[in-house]
Amino acid sequence: MQEIERKFLVTSNKFKEQASKKTLFVQAYLNTHPERTIRIRISGDQAFMTIKGKSSENGLSRFEWEKQLTVNEARELLKLCEPGKIEKYRYLIPFGAHTYEVDEFLEDNEGLVLAEVELQSEEEEFKKPDWLGEEVTGNLDYYNSNLIAKPYRNWKR
Repeated sequence: MQEIERKFLVTSNKFKEQASKKTLFVQAYLNTHPERTIRIRISGDQAFMTIKGKSSENGLSRFEWEKQLTVNEARELLKLCEPGKIEKYRYLIPFGAHTYEVDEFLEDNEGLVLAEVELQSEEEEFKKPDWLGEEVTGNLDYYNSNLIAKPYRNWKR
C-alpha cells in the first residue's frame, strides 16, 4: 500500500495524440490535514475513497489506501467534503514499460497540466517522453489537496 510516483509539468499537448483513454475526474476532500488526506473521487462511472499519508522527505512515496464506492455513495460524500473541488481530465499514455497519467486541470486550475508515473521502487528507471517538462515531485503546491486552497489561476507566474 505504498505509492511511489514522480510528477512533472507537461510542456505541450502532444501527449493527447498518444493517449489511450480520457476520463473526467471530480474530486474533493473530507480531510486535508498535513499528516493525511481523505479524498472522494468520481472518475467516469467509477468512484473511490482514498486515504493518503504524509509524503516521504523526498516526496517520492507515501502510504495510500483506496476503497471503491458506488457513484451515488461518492456523490453523497462529496456533500460532506471541505469547500472546493478539483475537476480535471485524466489521459492515460502508455510509454515504454510505464503508463503516464496526465491531468489537464479545469475550472480554477485551468492551464495546469501535470504528468505522473507510478514506479515499483524509488530507484526504478523509466523512459521520459519529449513532452515531459520540469520535475515537481515533492512540491506541495502541485498536490491536488493544495490546489483547492491555492488554485493555479491565482499563482504569480
